[in-house]
Amino acid sequence: MSEIKADLKKMKGISEADKRMLADAESLLGPDPSEIGWIKNIFYGNIREELAFPYPQQDAEETARCDQLIAALDEYLRTEHPAIHIDQEQEIPRWVIDRLFELGVMGMTIPKEHGGLGMGVTSYVRVLEKIGEYCGSTAVLVSAHQSIGCKAIMLFGTEEQKQRWLPHLANDWVSAFCLSEPNVGCDAGGQETRCELSEDGEHYILNGEKKWATSGAISSVFTVMSKQKMPDGKDRVTALVCTPDMEGIDIFQKNRSKCGIRGTWQARIHFKDVRVPKANLLHKEGKGLNVALTCLNYGRCTLSAGMLGAARRCRDQAIKWSRTRYQFGRPLSDFDLTKEKIARMSALCYAMDAMLYMTTGYLDRKDEDIMVETAMCKVFCSEMGWRSVNDAVQIMGGESYMTENEVERAFRDSRINLIVEGANEVMQSFIFGYGGKPLAEQMVGVKERLVWDKDESLGANAKRIFSNSLNAAVMSKAIPLGLELYLGLKKAPAKMTKLHPTLAGHAQKVAWLVREHSHHFKMASKVHEEKILDRQTAQAPIADNAIYLHAMLCVLSKLDSQIRAGQDGPEFERDRTSAMHFLDLAERWIRENWRLLHRNSNTSMRVAAEAAIVHNDGLPNDRFIIPERSPVAKGTGRAPDQSAIKQFPGGSVAREIAAEQQHH
Repeated sequence: MSEIKADLKKMKGISEADKRMLADAESLLGPDPSEIGWIKNIFYGNIREELAFPYPQQDAEETARCDQLIAALDEYLRTEHPAIHIDQEQEIPRWVIDRLFELGVMGMTIPKEHGGLGMGVTSYVRVLEKIGEYCGSTAVLVSAHQSIGCKAIMLFGTEEQKQRWLPHLANDWVSAFCLSEPNVGCDAGGQETRCELSEDGEHYILNGEKKWATSGAISSVFTVMSKQKMPDGKDRVTALVCTPDMEGIDIFQKNRSKCGIRGTWQARIHFKDVRVPKANLLHKEGKGLNVALTCLNYGRCTLSAGMLGAARRCRDQAIKWSRTRYQFGRPLSDFDLTKEKIARMSALCYAMDAMLYMTTGYLDRKDEDIMVETAMCKVFCSEMGWRSVNDAVQIMGGESYMTENEVERAFRDSRINLIVEGANEVMQSFIFGYGGKPLAEQMVGVKERLVWDKDESLGANAKRIFSNSLNAAVMSKAIPLGLELYLGLKKAPAKMTKLHPTLAGHAQKVAWLVREHSHHFKMASKVHEEKILDRQTAQAPIADNAIYLHAMLCVLSKLDSQIRAGQDGPEFERDRTSAMHFLDLAERWIRENWRLLHRNSNTSMRVAAEAAIVHNDGLPNDRFIIPERSPVAKGTGRAPDQSAIKQFPGGSVAREIAAEQQHH
């Protein structure tokens, strides 16, 4: 395959903007893994059974330890945790944070030798799921601390850095991660904050501003992403660990009032000629985005865990409500449209669980090629969790909208998950692009070697095509590809042999769907050619189908493990039927997306969007909120009235909080 691999950036007809996008993405992600993973194989139509079957299992000793921790945590969350107070007062009290440290929750993944519990990712995610049942704000606090704050130091810190910081982070210090900026959201490589070595080579001089730094105002250490000019003249991102007592750091806003996860604090921090000791360099110069993107693999799982916990809680509450709320002389659960929502919530919760803990299994066993898998986990769990909570709201009706009800809070808390850790629309393009990248490179490689190029002379074309037609490696890829693209002759579906015999029929169907998914990816690439890089409406159905196929395989693997374990009773029957219903739902969604690739309203959509944009361009900016760093309209928008909104000023107040925490 490597012999005919092509550089996608060099495709003819590709725009300069797309070339830059691909180059930036490659610099962020680094080289391709030596062995492609589960999802990239699905794009080829292959199923690597050994990566998903049997379903990942935890070590028995750690499972027992985690069970004990969750039991203690559940007791605290049910009897002490002030979830409504946190939401209404927009702050997590320090005593709550201290209680979480006492329980071991805040340091559970930190190694024992550094004062933590030394547990794996699966245990950590189980704990986040439990917290998510009760309080989205607290789940975000814990996730931000361990998934990106502590995790960056655990994975990339030197031994001296670990000894200096991890014992505190396991027991009394909160950490933060500073990546986003006023002009930087999903475009992680677009950092405007900069650092440069001091003349004596002992410090980095840091300048810039960070936004949305969760827990930044109460953190004793935070990792800051900043651009640095490398010896080759190129700008790359460097990760530096800062402390709030450094001269030149101004936490000028502790937080802003939000729709959901209201108890979390997202700081705005300004850095003015901050002298960061060279000993605080994390990993290597120019390797900061490797730090950030690696940590995101963990953050996307913990986000998914909090969402799963909330969805399960809302599902159970809504079903209980439907059984005890009577209308027209009957319980709501008697009505078919209510049953539809109950079944859907149950199916989605089962599938979320199956995918989440499959993904943590990849992380615990340290699989190499999992970035697409963790992105899928985030997209799937955030979207399906949101749908589940929304169904619960609809079942409970007006009562679900009341502030004291946990469903109302979960509804608001859940919405942010479709945006953070990579907006789902961006993740769809990422999944399409990098899930299908090896196959796309192979297809372009075949085309470059065997297809007529109108920009070449007759002789050059003939020489190139003739010589490559005698190349066995090229033709071994080209012949099956040509037969499929031009004659519709597809290879046989993958064989699935590791599932329980009772699931054989479902396995066969999913294998067929995987083959068809690969075919539709190839056909879309053939039809759109290089233009597909701009056509997100063509990318999204294919990306979504890859997600649904991944979910189906995770569901089959989890159900297989339950059957083999001899599970039975009402809970297992709920799980089994939920799994079956999800397989039906996912197949329906996949087939609908295939139709969308050929019969859609994209043409009229683009025309209508352009007309709406033209009309909006004629409206005066001063009536609207405008991005604060807009390159075309900065300073022209209206300032929103915040007179009735709680404010969170920073400055010395934030520094004092952080300094006090540092002292303790």
